[in-house]
Amino acid sequence: MVRVTARTSDIEKAAGVLRAGGLVALPTETVYGLGANAEDPAAVARIFQVKGRPPSHPLIVHIGGAEQLDDWVEDVPATARLLAEHFWPGPLTLVLRRGPRVPLEATGGLETVAVRVPDHPVALALLSEFGGGVTAPSANRFGSVSPTTADDVRAELGDAVDFVLDGGPCEVGVESTIVDATGDVPSILRPGGVTREDLEAVLGRPLAVPSTSPVRVPGQHPSHYAPRARVVLVEPEKVVAEAETAQELGHRVGVFVPASLAGAPVRAHAVVAVPGSPAAYARRLYGFLRELDRQGCDLIIASLPVEEGLGLAIANRLRRAAGPRPTV
Repeated sequence: MVRVTARTSDIEKAAGVLRAGGLVALPTETVYGLGANAEDPAAVARIFQVKGRPPSHPLIVHIGGAEQLDDWVEDVPATARLLAEHFWPGPLTLVLRRGPRVPLEATGGLETVAVRVPDHPVALALLSEFGGGVTAPSANRFGSVSPTTADDVRAELGDAVDFVLDGGPCEVGVESTIVDATGDVPSILRPGGVTREDLEAVLGRPLAVPSTSPVRVPGQHPSHYAPRARVVLVEPEKVVAEAETAQELGHRVGVFVPASLAGAPVRAHAVVAVPGSPAAYARRLYGFLRELDRQGCDLIIASLPVEEGLGLAIANRLRRAAGPRPTV
């Protein structure tokens, strides 16, 4: 995919906004982030206000390179350095002990901090020009669908953002993988753009993906990544029948037809043909959800992909989008 490179003047303007305590929407390879100076507690607090995000919900600090890690955290285990060496820049976030540079406002009051190096030329240029760390959760209202284009940000947050830095559509499309690296045995706290299989290959050991964790991280809220329409998850072979039944009952149904049923006729208000490639599906997932909202659907019927590779991250997002409702 071709990336749009922001003009130098826009990057300089965005850095100036950050220095002045403002908020900048910035592109990353995963989703667009709502950025603030990581060392400015007032600016960080404004992120929570604009998003409607609970102040106990920690943020991710974005830095310009792995060589800056010791500037922001303490007690970096060898496993964390190994992961940073292999996957940064990239969609991997490491949870480590907070260093004194990181205000508690950015960590939800925790003594741990989530840190990553984004793999996007515009984000890296901004971090270089700014010269510091940038806290940047997804640039949307708390709990709603994450934005993967600058237009998504503008449509949802409008003038609440001081500057939107356009870097084109996001290439990965789902958030970073979050790994708890505070101890000797790392674990995946949120599946994302780096797969469990790739992490295990580097570490030479299996990694747990606990459903709950004592470490608070982004994306753990019971309902998250959610469109306005209600999302219902069913078994793949039931997708078409469940969608048609709901449509007959008067719902405006959007349906995600899995690749295994490609070409199957379905009566629904809106139909999305799910890509067979997990990478393509992840890249377009949030766009699909936003499009079904724009088409006025009040119910979305979908199934979970095979939970391997990026399928694990897609399944995680769909479960959160469905909220605390059981799978049919």
